[in-house]
Amino acid sequence: MTMDRRAFVGGAVAAGLAGTSSMPRDIEATQRKFRLAYAPHMGMFRAHAGDDVVAQLEFMASEGFTALEDNGMRERPVAEQQRIADAMQRLNMRMGVFVAHTIGWTSPTLTTGDAAARTKFLEEVRASVAVAKRVRATWMTVVPGYVDMRLDLQYQTAHVIETLKRASAILEPEGLVMVLEPLNTLRDHPGMFLTRIPQAYALCKAVASPACKILFDAYHQQITEGNLIPNMDAAWDEVAYVQVGDNPGRKEPYTGEVNYQNFFRHLVQKGYRGIVGMEHGNSRPGREGERVVIDAYVRADTP
Repeated sequence: MTMDRRAFVGGAVAAGLAGTSSMPRDIEATQRKFRLAYAPHMGMFRAHAGDDVVAQLEFMASEGFTALEDNGMRERPVAEQQRIADAMQRLNMRMGVFVAHTIGWTSPTLTTGDAAARTKFLEEVRASVAVAKRVRATWMTVVPGYVDMRLDLQYQTAHVIETLKRASAILEPEGLVMVLEPLNTLRDHPGMFLTRIPQAYALCKAVASPACKILFDAYHQQITEGNLIPNMDAAWDEVAYVQVGDNPGRKEPYTGEVNYQNFFRHLVQKGYRGIVGMEHGNSRPGREGERVVIDAYVRADTP
């Protein structure tokens, strides 16, 4: 999820309603057809498109991208959410994940079993239902937060499962899905409770709801456990969403050690029809750097 998310998303949430798109309102579809639904985030192509959110969406669509990811969507003004949703519908783009709740990055919340923490989380999930409907999203990211160093791991697991069951009861009737994201503790998020795909798999099996699935972030899992394709295959029946970023550095494909051409080929072969979130920064600044990102996905998408 984040490297800190604010490093490459933060400024985007502040991109306001002022300003209008300088690009044509009806984009002539590019000849490029990606095999997978890669989802850039707001700000990734700002040097080309400017600050206006609709102009950024139009640029993404003009380059062949068919989805958007926006972790901070929940914090955007309602009018801006609607403006984004209207533009995405016009451009035939799909909405990827947004973060459903306030994450406890430094102190335990859902792991404790604390009634107030659970209530706050469930209230935020309920509020996120309205956001999801407004922007036509299916998936929302959930992170159980920090470990409780004074509580046995099994008790923490039981507390998290109970909370996720209650959240699923909210989301399932709406046809919405929370995706649990394991995060690496070696580089970005020391102290997190949920760190590995097998752990997320066990949580989903315990909750036993179509509203509770796994977000497989290949960047985090390359750091934590590697063995990306076999681990993804083992958890495949619970994987609903995929994110990527190369390691080290958390930038676009071909900047690190992950063979994303093979990874994407495997997703295609498995018949994956979901979204692939481009949750990473750009390795180079400006328009040149943005073009490098696009070219990397063109190359990695090649059979």
